[in-house]
Amino acid sequence: MDVYVVDSFTDRPFRGNPAAVVLLTEDRPVEWMQAVAAEMNHSETAFVDMRGEDPIPLRWFTPVAEVDLCGHATLAAAHVLGGDRRFTTRSGVLTATATDDGIELDFPADPLQPVEPPAALVAALPGVTVLEVHRGREDFLVRVASADEVRALRPDLSAFASDSSRGVIVTAPGDQGADFVSRCFYPAVGIDEDPVTGSAHCTLAAHWGPELDKTLLVGNQLSARGGTVAVRVDGDRVRLTGQAVTVLSGRLTC
Repeated sequence: MDVYVVDSFTDRPFRGNPAAVVLLTEDRPVEWMQAVAAEMNHSETAFVDMRGEDPIPLRWFTPVAEVDLCGHATLAAAHVLGGDRRFTTRSGVLTATATDDGIELDFPADPLQPVEPPAALVAALPGVTVLEVHRGREDFLVRVASADEVRALRPDLSAFASDSSRGVIVTAPGDQGADFVSRCFYPAVGIDEDPVTGSAHCTLAAHWGPELDKTLLVGNQLSARGGTVAVRVDGDRVRLTGQAVTVLSGRLTC
């Protein structure tokens, strides 16, 4: 079966977030998919069932677990398949559309609820000023004082791995042309820091759209690799736009 590695949410190789894309041509058990994802060792590996009719079945695995939603690996899959696609997933039908600016993904919005900052979570974020904490479907969103605090953050990842969420999104008002910045940590599913996280921008849009009174925003994720996500709030949906670059193609031999 064909396999690709694609750098998502970037227009340059070796930036953005790498995802593996496997084009399935026969039945394989979940245990095999998980083993392949562990072998690829990217934050997500996408498995696209090429035998499926529109919408095409799509699943995502981290090195240790299957996940319900993944933006950068969906972008990677659409890039490999040529842009305009519909996928059936654990999060419903997701649409990818080729545009002049890259590929636009139609994802579900992630409504937020303010919560009292958990003491353990605050303690795991040394050197930042925690202003607000919200909870989405799966992640905590923590707003801090500045983009510089987000850049300099060195969190206690063991504390994140022990809480009840999938992960922690740390965000602040943007600089250098961005509306907001973020970093995302998911040690509970085997990803210490995700380079660029499409699904997190569904959560970030729920915070920054009303905060900035804007429906079209640009987010910069301040990981070491870095990446940019254009975000458009559309009712209970969020449109994420990014570019992608194929850096490897090959064949699985087992």
